[in-house]
Amino acid sequence: MDMTRRYFFQRAGLGIGSAALGSLMKSDLKGAESRNKQGGLPGLPHFAPKAKRVIYLFQSGAPSQLDLFDPKPGLDKLFDTDLPESVRQGQRLTTMTSGQTRFPLAPSKYKFKRHGDSGAWISELMPHLPEVADDLCFIKSMHTEQINHDPAITFFQTGFQLAGRPSMGSWVSYGLGSANKDLPGFVVMVSRGTGRPSCQPLYDRLWGAGMLPSRYQGVKFLSVGDPVLYLSNPNGIDRNTRRRQLDDLALLNQHRHEQIGDPEISTRIAQYELAYRMQMSVPDLTDTSDEPKSVLDMYGPDVHTRGTYANNCLLARRLAERDVRFIQLYHMGWDQHFTLPKQISGQCRDTDQPTTALLRDLKQRGMLDDTLVIWAGEFGRTVYCQGTLTRENYGRDHHPRCFTLWLAGGGIKPGMSYGKTDDFSYNIVENPVHVNDLNATILTTLGINHQALSVPFQGLDLRLTGVEGHDTVRDILL
Repeated sequence: MDMTRRYFFQRAGLGIGSAALGSLMKSDLKGAESRNKQGGLPGLPHFAPKAKRVIYLFQSGAPSQLDLFDPKPGLDKLFDTDLPESVRQGQRLTTMTSGQTRFPLAPSKYKFKRHGDSGAWISELMPHLPEVADDLCFIKSMHTEQINHDPAITFFQTGFQLAGRPSMGSWVSYGLGSANKDLPGFVVMVSRGTGRPSCQPLYDRLWGAGMLPSRYQGVKFLSVGDPVLYLSNPNGIDRNTRRRQLDDLALLNQHRHEQIGDPEISTRIAQYELAYRMQMSVPDLTDTSDEPKSVLDMYGPDVHTRGTYANNCLLARRLAERDVRFIQLYHMGWDQHFTLPKQISGQCRDTDQPTTALLRDLKQRGMLDDTLVIWAGEFGRTVYCQGTLTRENYGRDHHPRCFTLWLAGGGIKPGMSYGKTDDFSYNIVENPVHVNDLNATILTTLGINHQALSVPFQGLDLRLTGVEGHDTVRDILL
């Protein structure tokens, strides 16, 4: 049934007080009139932003902080001894390790060095990232409420552990609108890593708009065929014919909208028009033949292969140049339970050089200062081994209690580390940061008061950062 509540009340006005009906209609009209031409809310940003756009490099599957950014050299002498109960403190385990009779400590086999003036600890697994060490702000005290992949990723992306809420990119697009009328305000790209190719799946709802109008959902760029679904005209249909079809369809949709007032009809009209404009803008975007060889070489050999993390990083920079507001890259393959050394080395080969190149590329173009870049997974990995333990091979289970991510640019203090974990990278001992503290901080860099960006839903003023007492991490902001 496509009857909206407004349509029902308009046709059955005797069943509701005229004052209440007038209030509803006035509120809806005010909301419609308040949109600017790019679709943002009035009064936003709430204050001067440091970041104009976000590039979110999400490392799906949970990278091991112990092997990348949080060295614990004291573990070497404790190899294969059991994790002390005084450290674990009866904390929750996954079903994958809850049946283990012991929890043997697995020190990282990788060497760490300090880099840059900041002295950032970075593993040998990432030989390129030290080039930009002084641009990075590491948060080593992240923690989350979820211990399984799908709800944990959902939590990171939506601020809620159950599916169906708007993603961060949708909230940002809803609040700030789009700065480029020919491209979506929120673009998503997915790549599959070489570490563990058959890793946890990702679902399109992770970049969905939830109860917000569907125009704010992420547009997924594809690695085969048209970069965007149905971008090309069908056989026998030229651009002029497509224009006439859309004009006629818009008239029909507008007539229907006048009948029932469903806001999704307006969204459909707008999305058809955007798709038409994207027929010109997207091919220009994805054609990287105009990039200098020096830039392509910086991203590494995979940059020439569509759908790779390297190619997506280059496209992220090109999207940022075109003022796309929110660019989300997902790289799958970090879920390493049994043969972590073999698998994590593949993931790092996928991501280290392109990630570093993206930061260098943005910086040399003068764009890093107003582009917030985030590198994060959904939780960390355990210090104890899952499966067979040797000096050269080990696995690590999920660990939500503490993990590391980093941010750069966009009003974030460069060259610093925030927070601290214990000697086992198992518990936080200094400056804990919750997922929704991070989300509040991201919104703050964009000039958004996270408590003021909300929509009424099921009796709550729904926000990206939830209804609990989470807030911006001011210590990491410029």
